[in-house]
Amino acid sequence: MSFNDEAVQFTNDDASCSKSFAIQRGYWNDPYILYFYKQTERKSPEISIGYYARVHSIRYLLKEFIKSVNRNCQIVSLGAGYDTTYWNLKDENLSPRSYIEVDFPNVTMKKCRAIKEQCDLLGKLQSEDDDIQLSKTEIHAFDYHLIAVDLREIKQLEQKLKACFIDKNLPTLFISECVLVYMDVDCSENLLKWIAKEFDKPAFINYEQVNMNDRFGELMITNLRQRGTELQGVRACQNLQTQVDRFEQNGWNHVECMKMIDVYRNLPQVDTQRLEKLERFDEKGLLDQLLEHYCLTWVSKGSQAFDVSEISIRNM
Repeated sequence: MSFNDEAVQFTNDDASCSKSFAIQRGYWNDPYILYFYKQTERKSPEISIGYYARVHSIRYLLKEFIKSVNRNCQIVSLGAGYDTTYWNLKDENLSPRSYIEVDFPNVTMKKCRAIKEQCDLLGKLQSEDDDIQLSKTEIHAFDYHLIAVDLREIKQLEQKLKACFIDKNLPTLFISECVLVYMDVDCSENLLKWIAKEFDKPAFINYEQVNMNDRFGELMITNLRQRGTELQGVRACQNLQTQVDRFEQNGWNHVECMKMIDVYRNLPQVDTQRLEKLERFDEKGLLDQLLEHYCLTWVSKGSQAFDVSEISIRNM
């Protein structure tokens, strides 16, 4: 494992800390995050609002996908970290046939420990009379799997997914949040190409940086580099077109991409007004600048695949 790999894994703690603070301040509700990450530190309102837009929009698309196929689908969360979506879907009776989370062993080990220690988490894993298989770094239950693998090792990833009884003929949604950008572009493109080739009905939701060639983007790159984190895949994050090209050039034929500032502006006005009144909020310009540098891309492949054109983030 390289120094950059270790630094990338620490970004999971950063994201979890930001989410935990925002949830405690009332930006959205999630009863499960504190089982994985209890420490919080104060974050600025624009950070909390940005995370709300991120979580809300990804879960909107995810739920629309699940409902469109009557839950007869699989979800694969790449670089899942301490994400709690599986448990929240359970509470909403929107569980897919299988939910698979993938991350580095050091991350899955901590998540395994938290799940084992909390009855509220462990109790929601369906067993269907089968024993839940628990190891130091992995969990296998009837409809939930947590696996430890480096996403750059595609052969190993494929083997691990087979152990989860993944069905390549079933509609399968892959989710990545600020994951591909930490991989060399060749590695991320190989991953996208493999998914498009191997799965019959794949879809993909990708959240990450964009517009990284301006002054704000350069500062973001510099700040992360000073913390030991290199954005190895930043070449694909120059603008919306490079984000689209990355998928279209690797086997995907239905691609939509939107800057998060436009996602935020598309939220119901009652939501944005509530968010901006939760705390003293004077830096609207800073929020706009932050949201200009992240984007949401939702993708599918093939005429028989899930058609992303049927879902519009504009209808949230």
